[in-house]
Amino acid sequence: MNFAQVHLLLNHFPILGSIFGIALLLVAILRKSEELKRVTLGAFIVFALLALPVYFSGEPAEKIIEDFPGVTENVIHPHEVFAKYALIGIEILGVLSLMGWLAFRRSKAIPSGFVAAVFILSLVVAGLMVWTGHLGGMIRHTETRGGYQTQEGDQKLEIQKETNQAKPERD
Repeated sequence: MNFAQVHLLLNHFPILGSIFGIALLLVAILRKSEELKRVTLGAFIVFALLALPVYFSGEPAEKIIEDFPGVTENVIHPHEVFAKYALIGIEILGVLSLMGWLAFRRSKAIPSGFVAAVFILSLVVAGLMVWTGHLGGMIRHTETRGGYQTQEGDQKLEIQKETNQAKPERD
């Protein structure tokens, strides 16, 4: 298994994990479940840890695919930039979750202000993660780039051009 495979395999965990964490935290808030709030904090800690190998396998993965057809620095660079922001965001969320998990482990309730802060930060992190994943997908999935034409679409376009040229002009 090479770094590109590791990167592709693991990158889904922080993306889906941040979304899962938001859903779990919403359920915990609506049910007023302190246990679920603690589980959510634990989940954010785990997904923050999983984001580390994803980020650090990115550069070696780039080295593997940078000479592939259709792969350019113009497509890779935005993914790299947002990956850094997403990593910083999820690590802050993970540290905040760890601090809350440790600080409130013996408390009956986690303060609502703390839960609100975690929830808001998790929304930002999920947005960064989803956008980073989208940009990463554009590296090899050219169909997600703007103005993409399939070969079939290209062929139809050529046939249409030929047909239009073959028609006599009417006066």
